[in-house]
Amino acid sequence: MNARLERKLRLLAVVTVASAIGGVAFVVANGLMSPSAIAAGIAYGVFLGVALGGISLFVLEGPMRPWLGSLSFTANLLVRTAIYAAIIVPILYFQLGEIIARVPPDPSRKTFWISIVYSVVFVVLANLVLGIANIIGPRAFLNFVTGRYHLPVEENRFVLFVDIAGSTGLAERLGGIAIHRLLDRTFRLLTLAVVDYRGEVLNYVGDEVIVTWRERSGAVDCRPLRCFIAMRDELSLAAGQLEREFGVLPRIRGSLHFGAVIVGEIGDIKRAIVFNGDVMNAAARLEELSRSVEGGFLASRAGMEQFRSALPVKVRDLGRLPIRGRVEGIDVVGLDIPTAQTA
Repeated sequence: MNARLERKLRLLAVVTVASAIGGVAFVVANGLMSPSAIAAGIAYGVFLGVALGGISLFVLEGPMRPWLGSLSFTANLLVRTAIYAAIIVPILYFQLGEIIARVPPDPSRKTFWISIVYSVVFVVLANLVLGIANIIGPRAFLNFVTGRYHLPVEENRFVLFVDIAGSTGLAERLGGIAIHRLLDRTFRLLTLAVVDYRGEVLNYVGDEVIVTWRERSGAVDCRPLRCFIAMRDELSLAAGQLEREFGVLPRIRGSLHFGAVIVGEIGDIKRAIVFNGDVMNAAARLEELSRSVEGGFLASRAGMEQFRSALPVKVRDLGRLPIRGRVEGIDVVGLDIPTAQTA
């Protein structure tokens, strides 16, 4: 199944289950303990969860995503809440939960307004949580909640560094505001490939994005390598639009490394999950060297040896290259792609 669709369906299932639980909690809180009342609460929860979740994931995060993304966090939240309220009110007014559960409707509608307030507050809180998760990253948010990295741990990880080529010259040519917009648009395109190949965006640093995979996940079907190739494909598909809007065609370079990293929470006022270790430093140095290599990409032998399936592209052995911070250097390979295809 397509990774983007799989991710949306998984989220839709989570939202629907949470909504069903919320529906049961509402009827119980109102002292309605009969099986028919609980059935109606579940029906409302499932119906609202599917309706609101479907609208959110396949419309608001689909065709409307570019427009919503141009709004501030607060404005985005208000627009979403207004749309959800427009869905919630008729569902509650026509008592569709009772109809679905085959429970006699309440002609007095004595809980109508309470139900609306409860549903809207529930949706606002859910959107607030999703918004925060989107800001810091869904996996990082989950890791904070579960406390996975509250104490530092050592993990074997693939680390992919991707850099926008010639960003300094682009900044001088476009100006500060335009280069920021270009970087934002470019990173949004690159993120599509990250989702497709089940990577995790660790951080955006200036004109660079860092993506990681755990050992088992990254080794499947050469995901980190395929991700970088897909990133270039996404930029090629959007080339016409980017050139019309900015007058330039951004290019990317990259590096891939594998090894043990230390992962843990750090900081106080602004807590973050950070990766430390020689692997991060070596990957950053390889990215610097990729600027002078045909194909614009370097991967360590240590990383390439983890793949168990056929490589999606030809590579060439570049031997051992010296890098800053390592006396013995590092064995690397490059992509066997002509410069014309990467320009």
